[in-house]
Amino acid sequence: MTPVNDPKPLDEIPVDMPKIKEKIEISWQAVFSGFMYIFMYLPIIVLTFYSFNKSRYGAEWKGFTLEWYAKLFADVRILSALRYSLMVALLAVGIAAIFGTLMAVGLSKYNFRGKSLYLGVSYLPLIIPDIAIAVATLVFLAAMAIKLSLWTIVAAHIVFCLAYVGLVVSTRLADLDPHLEEAALDLGASPTEAFLQVLLPQLMPGIISGCLLAFVLSMDDFLIASFTAGSGVTTLPMEIFSRIRTGVKPDINALSVMLILASAFLAIIAEFFRLRGENRRSF
Repeated sequence: MTPVNDPKPLDEIPVDMPKIKEKIEISWQAVFSGFMYIFMYLPIIVLTFYSFNKSRYGAEWKGFTLEWYAKLFADVRILSALRYSLMVALLAVGIAAIFGTLMAVGLSKYNFRGKSLYLGVSYLPLIIPDIAIAVATLVFLAAMAIKLSLWTIVAAHIVFCLAYVGLVVSTRLADLDPHLEEAALDLGASPTEAFLQVLLPQLMPGIISGCLLAFVLSMDDFLIASFTAGSGVTTLPMEIFSRIRTGVKPDINALSVMLILASAFLAIIAEFFRLRGENRRSF
């Protein structure tokens, strides 16, 4: 009989035998996500790159400079427009924070006739195009013979800021334990004390997140502000639009980069409060 050949022991296998490399599998979801990130953030990278360009006109690179960032802080028109935008955003968000929170709590706790209709009307500004809100507001102000001014912009911005704050607070309310406030009432607290000392601290992360979102949207608004602004009142988006009609200049690039960084900073703050609220609920 012919003996069966035994397999070679491990010590007889050559050391320099090439190892079989594992294949790296790349899913189509990862490739698609990568292309989407490039599509979204490549324009921002290019914008940032040209904000340091020494050339005033055209896309030709002529050297690195911080001149355009320095000129922004000396530009009277930009600073005035920024001041108006901050005033509008802070006033509108401050008022919307109070009434939006009360609206969300009322819709969550109480049932009344026409509640579904009121709920739909309250959040209607979220889906109506800005141009429609702008035209409707202008027609209303003209019918009521109200002179356009800074306060008409604030009133118009309160409308959509109220909807955003109310929506975020309503989402936060849906995740809370409804028995916390009832327990405070059973322990002798008044309804006002239960709201201020128990419910409001639980809602604070949602209120802050909604206010930050509404603040960014108010600072970014152009259509509604341009339709409701009075003479001599120019917000930052209006000033930027008036300048880019003759071409995008490096100072506008620098301003855009600073606005992007400020928006990212606010987004980080909102995420911080959201995570802190979730950690409190987990404990």
